Amino acid sequence: MKYALVTGTSSGFGMYTALELAHQGFHVLATMRDVNNRTQIEALAQELSVLGRLTVLQLDVTKQEDLDLVAAYLEQHSIQIQVLVNNAGYCQGGFFQDLTEEEWQSQFQTNFFGAVRTTKTLLPFIPRDGSGKMIAISSVSGFFGFPGMSAYASSKFALEGWGESLRLELLNEGIWVSLVQPAAYQTKIWERGLEKVAEQQIENAFQENLVKEAMKSRDNGADPREVARLVAKIAQKERPKFRYPVGKGAKALAIGKRWLAWSWIEGYVYRFLKGRVAK
Repeated sequence: MKYALVTGTSSGFGMYTALELAHQGFHVLATMRDVNNRTQIEALAQELSVLGRLTVLQLDVTKQEDLDLVAAYLEQHSIQIQVLVNNAGYCQGGFFQDLTEEEWQSQFQTNFFGAVRTTKTLLPFIPRDGSGKMIAISSVSGFFGFPGMSAYASSKFALEGWGESLRLELLNEGIWVSLVQPAAYQTKIWERGLEKVAEQQIENAFQENLVKEAMKSRDNGADPREVARLVAKIAQKERPKFRYPVGKGAKALAIGKRWLAWSWIEGYVYRFLKGRVAK
């Protein structure tokens, strides 16, 4: 039996990834911060006839004691994890001057240190024979710092740097590290991300247009099951790549960031937002 463990499975990418991996034949340990939120994933698993390949476990990635209990469960049942998916996270939106230090700390504790903590604790349970995978859900915000998302982008930039180092370290041990970089998708991550921005006082046309564009991205987001299918595809690859941008504009943005001068990029973004003033 092949096992996969996915964090943050109560909704969005995590939930659909767990279901897709179960559909592909993995027994999935679907972890979530509050197991009382298991209703939706279990109902969908029942519809897809994969409920028997799904085990829901309690895991708040900011709490080492939760991770220790998961590790004890794996040891007790002699489980090796062929695929570890670090998905748990949220988007702390808001203009830099309005974000508190506590909000910055919370963002990093979940998005960055949560993945580090989870991987460090569960690494002994990943096989070192070339079949083991660690897949982290990053973001296009992991290589492009969108305005109004400085905390979120910083946490994802940190995830990208950590992932690069870890990829090279673990290749020597027969474990493949990959990052998935989604663009905008229809997930609950937008609710908390835009909530802070909506509460703040809009001081100028630039900020007003920024909020409008963020709302538009949320409303036009693609189906998150596309990301889940990609993760399942990576899980099955013998030699997966390191980075996988996915979603509308993600690959173009990655190419542009790599090859275009920053002065051109910032000029375009500034003119785009500044020039969209409602008349």
